[in-house]
Amino acid sequence: MGLTGLFLISFLVVHCFLNSFIFFNDGGLMFNIGAHFMATNWLIRAMEIVLFAGLILHMVQALILTMENRKARPVGYNVAGGSANSSWYSRSMGLLGTLLLMFLIIHLAHFWVKSRITGLPGEDANGHENLYAVMQTTFTQLWVVIVYVLAMVSLAYHLLHGFQSAFQTLGLNHKKYTPAIKAIGVGFSIIVPFIFALMPILMYAGIIK
Repeated sequence: MGLTGLFLISFLVVHCFLNSFIFFNDGGLMFNIGAHFMATNWLIRAMEIVLFAGLILHMVQALILTMENRKARPVGYNVAGGSANSSWYSRSMGLLGTLLLMFLIIHLAHFWVKSRITGLPGEDANGHENLYAVMQTTFTQLWVVIVYVLAMVSLAYHLLHGFQSAFQTLGLNHKKYTPAIKAIGVGFSIIVPFIFALMPILMYAGIIK
């Protein structure tokens, strides 16, 4: 669970970096260059298969762990400590993960299916397929922007628990470096979802064109 979690976190870094090309605000030219590279590089295309496998494995592991925990203690505690023993988001990882899965299906339908299967509308000034135009069209719809922002809130809380837990699961838990891991985890959990959420907001507002 920890290894697949860290693998998916590494994907978030790459995805966030490439998507951030829209902040150049150059009509999507830099973004489309990055999208073209991702779509035509054989290694990246192969890694897409690994990514989907890692995502599926992560979900399967989550289900297995949940069932094992319930089997280990079929009868609940008479008195639950609640927030006294853990944060609400650490107790809600299943719910947060389910919300993210629902968002992922929507996100894939919006972008991956069009870029990999059905094709993209036209080309940009550099002659690259214009995935940026799809972003512009998608984020003109307020409900889509709201869904994306709420999904990033769910991602932030999912990462707040998952980032540190991944390292702890791998045995990297020591008083010398655990505080640093926690600090990096909190920063990552805030910054990356914030950048992702900022993209549809700025495009909807017309700040990025």
